[in-house]
Amino acid sequence: MEMEQLVALCRRRGFLFQSSEIYGGLQGFWDYGPLGVELKRNVREAWWRDMVAAHNELEPPAGAPSAYEMVGLDCSIIMHPQVWKCSGHYDLFHDFMQTCRQCKKLFRSDHVWEMLKESDWVKSFATTTSPGPQPDRIRVDGGSMLRWAKTKGKKVAPGLALVRNPEVTLSWLVEHIEKNPDEVLSIPTILQFVATEQFAVTGLQTPCPACGGDLTEPREFNLMMETYTSPIRDESTKAFLRPETAQGIFVNFKNVLDSSRVRIPFGIAQIGKSFRNEITPRNFTFRSREFEQMEIEFFCRPETSPEWYRYWRDRRYKWYVDLGLAGDRLRLRDHEADELSHYSCGTADIEYAFPFLPAGEFGELEGVAHRGDFDLRSHAEGKLVRKGDDFVVEADAEGNPKYRGSGKDLNYFDDQTKERFIPHVIEPSAGADRAALAFLCEAYREDEAPDEHGKPVKRVFLKLHPRLAPIKAAVFPLVKKDGMPEIARDIYKSLKPHLNVFYDEKSAVGRRYRRQDEIGTPFCITVDSQTLQDGTVTIRDRDTLEQCRIHKDACLGELQKRLIG
Repeated sequence: MEMEQLVALCRRRGFLFQSSEIYGGLQGFWDYGPLGVELKRNVREAWWRDMVAAHNELEPPAGAPSAYEMVGLDCSIIMHPQVWKCSGHYDLFHDFMQTCRQCKKLFRSDHVWEMLKESDWVKSFATTTSPGPQPDRIRVDGGSMLRWAKTKGKKVAPGLALVRNPEVTLSWLVEHIEKNPDEVLSIPTILQFVATEQFAVTGLQTPCPACGGDLTEPREFNLMMETYTSPIRDESTKAFLRPETAQGIFVNFKNVLDSSRVRIPFGIAQIGKSFRNEITPRNFTFRSREFEQMEIEFFCRPETSPEWYRYWRDRRYKWYVDLGLAGDRLRLRDHEADELSHYSCGTADIEYAFPFLPAGEFGELEGVAHRGDFDLRSHAEGKLVRKGDDFVVEADAEGNPKYRGSGKDLNYFDDQTKERFIPHVIEPSAGADRAALAFLCEAYREDEAPDEHGKPVKRVFLKLHPRLAPIKAAVFPLVKKDGMPEIARDIYKSLKPHLNVFYDEKSAVGRRYRRQDEIGTPFCITVDSQTLQDGTVTIRDRDTLEQCRIHKDACLGELQKRLIG
């Protein structure tokens, strides 16, 4: 499947729209349409039901209590600025960005070369070269490059040095080749060479993915979005839209303990919006500036935390498998030591091979992190920094705490063992938008199915798990006469209070089937001439195309059995 096919389907069938589309759109923001909002709601509800409401259906680690509590929170998007200073986001939550000196566009530094691979001007430029003995190497055809620079290059890469000053730039390249006649240049090297007119002085220059121009040196860029909590805009009223939902859970740890009377081990779950001022949002909804998280902070005793970490890592992976992300496109990857965050005792990513990624590459769906006691200590004592195997409060030049914590006692007191300790935390953190996108990518199928005349035609369908499908069943009268629409509407009305169902009587029944297949509806119920005789209807399966007859009064029970099974 090409990603363009899925994007077109999502737009055409009302899963996703570009935000503010009638005004040209707003990059990094997306609106969920009628079907998209149902799909994403089903993802959230499946997560909440499986992780919170029905958590005791799964066995906990050996030696742990046979049951544990899970409760929920819904914290505010804007929090006290000190939250983000003590958590480390204020100082550390940044990426490196570069600006093109020609077109002025911004780029995230670690994405530049990946974006260059997909750039239209790079693909166009590659046609002027001859393949080398290896896929990542090329031979240079100076005459073809010069013709490209003076024609097509002006349109697709106006900022490229080869286009702005072709003779001088190309002469440097030719001179280099003459001095090294046996060298087969790599693609990155050749792109860097033709990006700067001052090669002899400045050395290689990374080109702009958009226009080929010169990029500035990388510089830090904080990803938190700023706002103000007063009509007066100054530093005293500056606040931030939360970049994650986790910190709202940590600062409410004591409130939950005191009001819910939960005992360790227990988890606090939250679903909510977060915001990150991404430098280069892209790849549909995979990397956007507004997104929804599904997070759990699971509090446990320090000595049992390694077992709980493995429990949640494996349990979260199994959740995706059970809902349809099976096979070699899904993987569970433990972080190497040099990848771990400064606070992490262990982290694993659940990753999916999205179609927009190069072959063999995976994108993160969810991270499961063993955060130790870092967060609760930070909000009690102040911003922490690692010192050896422990953490200490970061101090300024005068030895005072750089950012003071709340000063509140965030210890846990076990009234049975009389112990007081800071719990360790296991954090499964999933993205609702990325999960919905992965389920759509995995569900996309193409095959052939007979039309109303029995002729095989191409069929596009979404093989969504029934729990996730936006519409569970569609009800059709075969024709709009002989009382069939009336019977079909009665069936539709009887199902609607229990399931999200759809009624359709327009066009040939084969076309109606294909419309429902394309949006992932698992079952279609058709009222036909035999219904008038014995009260039976056909129920058609989306995946197998098999049809069977059941009595019209048994539709609800049959659907519920199939959807649960």
